[in-house]
Amino acid sequence: MAAHQRKSIPTSAQLAAFIQDHNTRAWRPCQVDCCMFLASWAMWLGHPDPAAHLRGTYTDDDGFRSIIAQAGGVEPVVQPCADTIGGRRIERPRLGAIGVIGSPTNIQRQWGAIFDGNRWLVRFRDNVAPMTARALAIWEI
Repeated sequence: MAAHQRKSIPTSAQLAAFIQDHNTRAWRPCQVDCCMFLASWAMWLGHPDPAAHLRGTYTDDDGFRSIIAQAGGVEPVVQPCADTIGGRRIERPRLGAIGVIGSPTNIQRQWGAIFDGNRWLVRFRDNVAPMTARALAIWEI
């Protein structure tokens, strides 16, 4: 499939199954964390791993924070990942969209998130849970 060709529109059942599966996984930086959560969702939908170039590049939260600091925020880290699978920037979130939410000025308060149709879901240490925060960037994948 061409990199810019979109897969089918995700359903709430697909997202629920993904969240249920993801909640069984232990937090592991560079595998199961707030940004790899987005890559895992993309793969669940049938895309190749959009974050393959990042896997293995950090082993703890400090390593991840260093990557975010060097990039200038979470959005510049997620954007090229979304680009590799034909992600399209959108203004308003739709079911299954991925995004970067949080503070526009404090990069340590930014998270990767998935929109469930009503709210943003974030992968925290213990599980996936809703979070209310400003959307800084949104992609349809």
